[in-house]
Formats: sequence, structure tokens, C-alpha cells
Amino acid sequence: MTSVNLRKDEAETPRAGNGVPLLAVRDLHTSFFTDAGEVKAVDGVSFTLERGKVLGIVGESGSGKSVTAYSIMQILAPTGKIVSGSIRFNGQELVGLDEKAMRKVRGNRISIIFQDPMTSLNPTYTIGHQLEEAIVLHTNRDGKEAKARALEMLKLVNVNEPAKRLKQYPYELSGGMRQRVMIAMALACEPDILIADEPTTALDVTIQAQILELMQDLQKQLGIAIIMITHDLGVIAQLCDEVIVMYAGSVCERGTADAIFYEPAHEYTKGLIRSIPRDENNGQRLEPITGTPIDLLNMPAGCPFAPRCDHALKVCLTRRAEEMWVGEDHIARCWNYVREQAEKGIATLEGGGIDG
Repeated sequence: MTSVNLRKDEAETPRAGNGVPLLAVRDLHTSFFTDAGEVKAVDGVSFTLERGKVLGIVGESGSGKSVTAYSIMQILAPTGKIVSGSIRFNGQELVGLDEKAMRKVRGNRISIIFQDPMTSLNPTYTIGHQLEEAIVLHTNRDGKEAKARALEMLKLVNVNEPAKRLKQYPYELSGGMRQRVMIAMALACEPDILIADEPTTALDVTIQAQILELMQDLQKQLGIAIIMITHDLGVIAQLCDEVIVMYAGSVCERGTADAIFYEPAHEYTKGLIRSIPRDENNGQRLEPITGTPIDLLNMPAGCPFAPRCDHALKVCLTRRAEEMWVGEDHIARCWNYVREQAEKGIATLEGGGIDG
């Protein structure tokens, strides 16, 4: 064992305040049951989201980012199931709610923007019809009030000629315009939380910047909390107050954006940061993370990143590190961090068996 401030009970609530957090996810386990076996897509994820804050969830494809969001919304595929854990929204437990009760939360109090608006919008209905349908479904507005609200929302997200757009079909709009429509639809019911699942992936760089600036402005204007799910660390750096780094369904590091970017403690986080293109690279090749993501059907006993880690220790192959404080509002679970602290004399290793 180590003496590196290992207190998992405290680590699960790094920014706990006196009041009830807007969203509290505790030890969430979500699996998909396939013919090949159980896929543990989310494996013990915990975090809190405070009102008016932006939380970033970052990681490679298959790390469990989107499944975490779909678990909160309870829009999993038929083979998916929340096995255990707690999701409390404003103090109310969502896990175990029936579909009727969940509909009062989904889209109304918690909304989501998907990464490809073309597949999210119905090509056979006009933009106005789809916006008005969402407004009627989740609010007390109908008829002229719903149409007026739809027009108001298009103006809010800076869609040009909004009255004209209401009569158009999705294919008549550009990708950036469709994404603005999706943001308008998500915000029409004035949710407390907006989940953005890779909202800029299908857009070119210029439009990406416009959408991110729009979301930043809306967040400040409306005071909503946002969960930004992405593999793009540039997006995280621009928008987020706090960051969760996920790998193989679990959280390997979390903390403030400054802590994650300037003092990363987990080897996977360090690898992600090294792979970011920078101006000072001067034409040098980027440093990719070697290897391929872990097979979730055959998870190792130790750290799931160990097979790809250039600095893996023997203990990494057999035992996962506990969550530990590595700074104020900064938590990680990496044996290499423990070793580094021991070498500096900050920590002691008492029979931990940590060697190269």
C-alpha cells in the first residue's frame, strides 16, 4: 500500500459543496450483453456536476464517454443495461425510474445534442415542424405559442433568416446550420443540463469554432450546466471548467482543466496531451499513443492502459491503483505517479511491490 493520500471515499466527491449538486453520478456500471459476452462499457464512473459549470469528458473512441451520457439519459440500446450505481439529478434518483417518469426529465430537464445532426433530424419534416413538436411535447406551449418559441430559439442560436428556415427541410441547410437547429431544439425547453456528444465532429474547422463560440455564449447567457463529450482536447481547453479523462470504461484522471493540461498525472492523459498538434512542433512528427484500445470483453486484471503504456510497472499488470489526490481538485489512479512521489520522498511505498 502507499501513503499518497489514498482516500477513495473523499476522492469520489472532489468538489463537494454544502448544497446538493445538480448531477451526481456514483459508481456507475453499464454493460452490453452480447452473444460474445458482457461488455463493461462503463465501469465504476463517478463525478459531480455543479450548476452553471462545464464538465468535459475526453477519451478515445470506445472509452465509454457516450455510453456514460446515454446512461444518464437512459437511451441505451436494447442490449444495454445499467447494472449498478446511482445517477441523482437535483437529488432525485434516476436509476430505476420508469419510462413515463424519465420522460419528464429527458429532453425537459436534461437535453442532449448528438454528433451528426443529419441523422438526428427527420429528413421528411420541416425544421419548424420538428422544433414545434419538441416544444409541444416538453412544455405547455402549443399552436402559435410553439411556433413563436421555435422562431425565438432559431434567433437565439444565430440562424440567419429564421422564419425562412422554419419552412425548410434538413437537407436544405448546411452542416453548421443543422447543428444550430439541434442546439435550438435542445435548449427550447430550458433544460438545467445540456449534454453535447461530439457536437463538432462532422463539421469543418471554421464551423466548429463558430459552434463552440455559440455554446460558450449560450452557457454564459442562460446559466446552464454542460457536459461536453469529445476526443478533441482543444475543445476541452476552450470550454471546460473540469475534465474527466476516460479509458476502457473507467475514469483514470479528473480535475480542473488547468490541472489536467499543466500537471497531468496519468500516463494515458500525458499521451493524449503529447499527441496534440502544436505550433512549436516545427514540422516534427506527432507522438501517437502506441497500440490499440483494450478489448472490453477481455479486460486485464490490472490497469487497462498498461499494455499500451511505455512506463508500465509490474504492479500495473496485476493491480489497479486506487483513486488518489494528486493536487487540489485533482484526482488520478496511476502507479507511476505513486512511484514518482516515492522517488521525491513525498510518499512511502510499504510493501507495494512497485518496481519496473
